[in-house]
Amino acid sequence: MEDNKDDKKHNNQQINVELTDEIAEGIYSNLAMIAHSNSEFVIDFIRLMPGVPKARVKSRIIMTPDHAKRLLSALKDNIEKYENAFGKIESGTETPEFPMNFGGTLGEA
Repeated sequence: MEDNKDDKKHNNQQINVELTDEIAEGIYSNLAMIAHSNSEFVIDFIRLMPGVPKARVKSRIIMTPDHAKRLLSALKDNIEKYENAFGKIESGTETPEFPMNFGGTLGEA
């Protein structure tokens, strides 16, 4: 079987990624809401604070279905590596103790 030279060339390309100081600080989120259409996935990262009836979307990421599936695969892989190193992540089974209905459709991830 012969290797495709174009595939090898594509795999060897490097991407220069810039990370500004502001973005490097990150944004804390404890809730994510996901919506989709036939052409895109929209993920809203939300900060929900105890005792505050209104939550705020801190970041919205819009991506193609293909990239959403790649993100899912990457998250699964990283969670597996994390659990191998640090132990199983316990999924919270109880409902959060702060208001969840803050206008809009309910959903969480």
